[in-house]
Amino acid sequence: MKLTIERAALLKALGHVQSAVERRNTIPILSNVLLSAERDKLTFSATDLDMEIIDEALAQVDQPGQITAPAHTLYEIVRKLPEGSDVSLSFTGEDPRLTVAAGRSRFNLPVLPAGDFPVMSSDGLTGQVGVDVNDLIRLIDKTRFAISTEETRYYLNGLYLHTVVENGVAKLRAVATDGHRLALAEMAAPEGASGAPGVIVPRKTIGEARRLLEDAGEAVDLAVSPQKVRFDFGGAALTSKVIDGNFPDYVRVIPRDNDRVMMVDNKLFAQAVDRVATISAEKSRSVRMAIEPGRVILTVRNMEAGQAVEEVEVDYAGESFELSFNARYLLDVTDQIGAEQAEFRFGGPNDPALVLDPVDPDVRYVLMPLRV
Repeated sequence: MKLTIERAALLKALGHVQSAVERRNTIPILSNVLLSAERDKLTFSATDLDMEIIDEALAQVDQPGQITAPAHTLYEIVRKLPEGSDVSLSFTGEDPRLTVAAGRSRFNLPVLPAGDFPVMSSDGLTGQVGVDVNDLIRLIDKTRFAISTEETRYYLNGLYLHTVVENGVAKLRAVATDGHRLALAEMAAPEGASGAPGVIVPRKTIGEARRLLEDAGEAVDLAVSPQKVRFDFGGAALTSKVIDGNFPDYVRVIPRDNDRVMMVDNKLFAQAVDRVATISAEKSRSVRMAIEPGRVILTVRNMEAGQAVEEVEVDYAGESFELSFNARYLLDVTDQIGAEQAEFRFGGPNDPALVLDPVDPDVRYVLMPLRV
């Protein structure tokens, strides 16, 4: 294999694929990136056996071929090469190493056979649908903060992508929950999406897809099967196994009869929560909310650090009541509100609260109160 490629193109493609590679691997070849040179392009593949990222870049190929090289080391080398330089990659049977050269720099990297590199099949992936990039970014950004990190309930360790029909309208919906809070965002379902199986996309896959969306065009092709999901970004592609499990019936926990409505300046409320939470105990991070007509009083008590109290003006005219929330969860939700005002809908002191964004009716957040 012998080729020449622009540093910028090489760096961009390596940057896309190398993050799929785990830093520590018990299987040596999984630390490598597969380089495949043919015609006028160089194709890159990286995998952790659960997810595979492929990208390509234009190159002047003098001799086609395939080889694998250490992904993170190669990326760091290219990152540190001078901007605007042309990079030469060559591998011959005479020298069992990959030679990377640019200007006066020359590196020789260990390799492993391309034939040993695992390839993820695309079996069962049918019915690609085009999704607008900005719509997909919105679905991910509005929900992924609520993905669980607890490995015991593994079926919550991902984003549930599925289609629903409400009032005769088909919607593509993303839902995440960790059992303490729930985030839901939806959009009009793309043509051809109805009937596709719902899938739980792993947290790592969602993170990588979100990163690749930054360099995507106007639309992404999405294909799903009961076992896999594939995002095709036009050039780059991500294929991943999905989480094998049943996502809980989340619709049951979304409050429908919360008639105590509180409107509050989102920025001022978030700042107040952040200030009083400064002295909260790390584990519970509990903030007591005393909601009264015209105001909410935020209180944090910590036996060791003392007490903090702050009052925020609100638009509320109902009965007074109190309840507590995890401060971090409150701040995560307020971070997602695009309007100046956040709308909180409460039931009783022990009922889940519904948080809405007045400028985006297609998102909903549910917060479970703390029992203190």
